[in-house]
Amino acid sequence: MATTLGRATVARFSPAASVEAIDRDVRAPWYLTAVLIAAALTYVGVLWDIAWHSTIGRDTFWSPPHLCTYASGLLVGIACGWIALKTTFAGTPEERARSVGLWGFRAPLGAWICTWGAIALLTSAPFDDWWHGAYGLDVMIISPPHTLLSLGMIAIVGGALLMGVAWQNRAPESERRSLERYVLVAMGIFLGMVALYTYEYSIRIFHHSARFYQVSAIGYPLVLVAAARVSTRRWPATTVTAVYMLSRLVMGWMLPLFDAAPKLGPVYNPVTHMIPMQFPLLLIIPGIGIDLLMRRLGRTATPARDWANALLFGVVFVALFVAAQWPFASFLQSPAARNPVFWSDLFPYAVPADTFSRRFEFIPGSGAMALATGLLIAMVWATLSSRAGLAWGRWMRQVQR
Repeated sequence: MATTLGRATVARFSPAASVEAIDRDVRAPWYLTAVLIAAALTYVGVLWDIAWHSTIGRDTFWSPPHLCTYASGLLVGIACGWIALKTTFAGTPEERARSVGLWGFRAPLGAWICTWGAIALLTSAPFDDWWHGAYGLDVMIISPPHTLLSLGMIAIVGGALLMGVAWQNRAPESERRSLERYVLVAMGIFLGMVALYTYEYSIRIFHHSARFYQVSAIGYPLVLVAAARVSTRRWPATTVTAVYMLSRLVMGWMLPLFDAAPKLGPVYNPVTHMIPMQFPLLLIIPGIGIDLLMRRLGRTATPARDWANALLFGVVFVALFVAAQWPFASFLQSPAARNPVFWSDLFPYAVPADTFSRRFEFIPGSGAMALATGLLIAMVWATLSSRAGLAWGRWMRQVQR
């Protein structure tokens, strides 16, 4: 039996499917791994591209970071195209039952989302090239072609996550834990994407201001709390933050090993090698706190109870994040962090010497009372974000397609 939604047809998943069929299908197929690799390539590509712009400037349509991003879109197209063709023309009744129909083809919902993301990503490339030719260099990270690119990347990562969650929820207990690793890696990449979109407000000079913690409280608790609820592992939020931190650390340690020089001016800071993004945030500390609190509160609760739990998660996130990041930011501004391990003395070529960043100074605060008020506002945002994370995690636990 099917339910028609506009031009898409969604087949109802039958809980009466045989145990043998479920056991046969729970092991992650090659295309599930392929879309996760595509999500990782998307993330690596954008980290590399930011470093490229920070070191070399606007280069060509075929620069290596761009090729990495294009490869992710092509890999999604191959994997998800194969899923749609197989499910449509050679799928088992169980595979068709847990798929979504669109324009006569059938595939998992996550595969359709990944496909849309790949189309948006690949479309944004010539759009961005034309944009730069017509209007010059970007002043801000977010421009119309970059917005389309961002939506495409989020769709690829989100679609890969949704595909993994569906497989996880259908798996028997013996197979579930291996699939949970896939989900947590995908969520770690998703957390990294969230960190990219808030980067302009997360530069180190802002780490002693309430605004930085308010911006952080909007996005990060959403992902961490959702991860803690959707997974049965002991340290899911901690694992997600570890994936985010490790990816940024590897890029931060590797990129400066490669020689590079600016090709655009003005050059305020002559550089001779690739400049990575700044050291990652210590999100692993609030991640540990969220895991411990989720273990204490339990992963199941009523929607009304979730509001009370969200308040606890919000307070814990802000309190632990401030306690960890505030002194660590002071360390990163000190001479002790000006080395290849923390790379706090590496700045893009376009950063003048008289800026707060290159003087290793924080943006001046507005006083203790304003800071305290700002952190209370951050807790409000973290509470709302945590509540959304609890709802998202609850929904992901029910996904079957």
